[in-house]
Amino acid sequence: MNPPLPWLQASDPLPDVGIAWPADSPAPGLLAAGGDLSVSRLLQAYSHGVFPWFSEGQPILWWAPHPRMVLDVERFRLHRSLRKTLQRFRSNPHCEIRVDHQFRRVITACAMAPRDGQNGTWIVPAMIDAYAALHAAGHAHSVETWIDGELVGGLYCVCIGQAVFGESMFSQRTDASKTALAALVALCGAQGAQWIDCQQNTAHLASMGARELDRTVFVQRVEQALGHAPLHWAFKDLYWDWLFARIAPPE
Repeated sequence: MNPPLPWLQASDPLPDVGIAWPADSPAPGLLAAGGDLSVSRLLQAYSHGVFPWFSEGQPILWWAPHPRMVLDVERFRLHRSLRKTLQRFRSNPHCEIRVDHQFRRVITACAMAPRDGQNGTWIVPAMIDAYAALHAAGHAHSVETWIDGELVGGLYCVCIGQAVFGESMFSQRTDASKTALAALVALCGAQGAQWIDCQQNTAHLASMGARELDRTVFVQRVEQALGHAPLHWAFKDLYWDWLFARIAPPE
């Protein structure tokens, strides 16, 4: 029998993450259903290590996975090939990183990006509208890879204080999404943010240096990061210096 699933009304607070469905359940990490996707609800959720994830035709579903996949910025794996790509990118006047320039285009492109082994997308129109509102409120951001004046890759994330929650990425050219991720790592690291939430374990994230973290420890990290001054969401060229100086190629 599945564990009972709380159903939220608009004004109901999210339950404690400790009651999320366990690893041996049909949906590990599932916490609750229902509620809404208002800015206040999303801020409440992320502040407690919870995020929405559902497909078209499903109710809003709220998740708090255990363990949690997290990328410590100084553990980012800057492979030699990617380092060379980034150095060429930086030196090319036709290449640039932009932040929050085309947020809705980025999240829409992420919704359209193919996913291995998945049909459709969880970034449904209601999610796009909700995160666009969160962006307008200053808590959702896009990091974008531009070449020759064309948006070719990027990612979007949520940030509260120095707690950074990666959401999704897309790429239309080789390494365009990796370039955006490296730029996000550099932006975070240069300003003192120590980690980026990656939500769930994938081989790709593990190859970039992300690792699993106990959910209780993760929630403690979130609570600590919330108390710091928010990051400045603009990309500076000197952030590449931080990345190249602090992140050594893997052995």
